[in-house]
Amino acid sequence: MGVFNKGPRDRGDGPAYTMRPAVPGLRAIVIGVAVLLGLIILFSLLVRVTRIEAGHVGVEINLAGKQRGASEIPVRTGWVVYSPLSTQIIEFPTYVQTVKWTRDTNEGHPINEEMGFNSKEGMEIFVDVSLSYAIEPTKAPDFYVKYRVGNLEMFTHGILRDIVRNSLNEVASTYVVEDIYGEGKAEFLHKVQAMIEQKVAPVGVSVQQFGFIGAPRVPTVIATAITAKAQAIQQAERARNELATTQAEAAKKIAEAEGDAKSLVTRAQGEADANRIRQNSLTPQLLELRRIENNRALIDKWNGALPTVQSGQGSGMILQLPKPE
Repeated sequence: MGVFNKGPRDRGDGPAYTMRPAVPGLRAIVIGVAVLLGLIILFSLLVRVTRIEAGHVGVEINLAGKQRGASEIPVRTGWVVYSPLSTQIIEFPTYVQTVKWTRDTNEGHPINEEMGFNSKEGMEIFVDVSLSYAIEPTKAPDFYVKYRVGNLEMFTHGILRDIVRNSLNEVASTYVVEDIYGEGKAEFLHKVQAMIEQKVAPVGVSVQQFGFIGAPRVPTVIATAITAKAQAIQQAERARNELATTQAEAAKKIAEAEGDAKSLVTRAQGEADANRIRQNSLTPQLLELRRIENNRALIDKWNGALPTVQSGQGSGMILQLPKPE
């Protein structure tokens, strides 16, 4: 681009115009801006900056394939500068993850995700399952090397679900349906959780909780029979308790009666011993002493008055005696 300047006419006497080169500074600015944009684009291709949020951990993967094991994969937190051409940052949450696999389409994914397994006698059982787990930050490289997944959702509903289902089948093959459905359920769940932990703990996955949501689902006939048996056992246990209570009360009454009888015997024995002691102590001298003491007591009580009546000897008549003047 140029500007017109006045100059000598080529022909005739009118003014003539010639082109002059543009200002050199404008071209330099345009070139500078282009170079800067190019550098920015190049920098964005070669270098990136990301931030690993709290509750997460990042593993830095070398895309050139030079890392041979988990020990060579660095763990990153906070601000990380890396080249996307040679490096990839995969971020994993380290807080507790909870997943529910149920037949309810309103819980978890909108599909039937219930789990089925077979008991020792081959009975098919269906259950809704809840599981909570967390990834240990220092073992995130081991987790990545083992499963090669960058999306935790894929691990949860793919690899982990298969591990849980296989563990349920392995443990259930040693339990009858009555134990899984009834009193042995807690022990069964404990063994299943232990097996899941055994399979995932080496790569830093810690199982926090595992259990059924609601009761296991078995055929109605089997469920009715198990419930009836449980009720019969409860009734028998209640009857045993009532019998034990009755026996205890009877034993108490017998003990009380025996105690009363022994008390009476003891009391009677004591009285007999006392009488025997008294009998043995009654000597002629003691009897004479008691007679004298009684007579003295009568004399002490006499007021000096003579009797006013006297009965006739052998006549049965009562005579009025004269009063003394």
